[in-house]
Amino acid sequence: MKIAIIGAGNMGGAIAKGLAQGSIIKNRDITVADPDIKKLEALQAAIPEITTTTQNDKAIEQADAILLAVKPWLAAQVLEPLKINSQKQILISIAAGISLEQLALWTSAELTIFRLVPNTAISELASMTLIASRNATEKQEQQIIDIFNEMGLAMLIPESQVSATTALTSCGIAYVLKYIHAATEAGVEMGIYPKAAMKMVAQSVKGAAELILNNDTHPAIEIDKVTTPGGITIKGLNELDHAGFSSAIIRAMKVSK
Repeated sequence: MKIAIIGAGNMGGAIAKGLAQGSIIKNRDITVADPDIKKLEALQAAIPEITTTTQNDKAIEQADAILLAVKPWLAAQVLEPLKINSQKQILISIAAGISLEQLALWTSAELTIFRLVPNTAISELASMTLIASRNATEKQEQQIIDIFNEMGLAMLIPESQVSATTALTSCGIAYVLKYIHAATEAGVEMGIYPKAAMKMVAQSVKGAAELILNNDTHPAIEIDKVTTPGGITIKGLNELDHAGFSSAIIRAMKVSK
């Protein structure tokens, strides 16, 4: 598959670098378009085999897939002039808040379109990427899932769930980072150097995630394993509950929907 990425910003650049580290798309089959030459030069320096251009129409000429990685308010003016071949090309959009129906209005009703919600961990090949589709076959859906599984974990969802699942993943990563920050501050107060405390907390968060992802288990089961009667862990957990920790997380997720 040949892919053209429109936009070399934080997410577009991260996706290009992620694709380059995968096995499905060859580096020479990646083209990135952006009006900012400095961004293109930096990306080219990181991945010499890719093609870069300042012209969107040139970027998509030979592409099988066109990945739109621009700010939402630029989506219409970028898409409408493009001559996308709905019989031979597919559109993948990561423009936040832009529905599949709206993307079709700016392009073609017959076009196969994917709406993706990755998160910033895609730069570390650790994104949780949500995928909704329009006019896609099962084979096309599986192909996109496979590509983005190489940059973390990808999941196909109905578009009606995008808002709720974005709160869990795209916004949710910020809430996890907030916990890491707060726990690091606690470590500093207890006499641990900041960088050391941050690494300890971050690795603990990573370990907790791996337990869930690798063992088909449940957080409550894993919590029970480390809470002995009268122990220090249960005291801390009860203090979190007294302070409304669980309720605060639920409320944050719901307000982010």
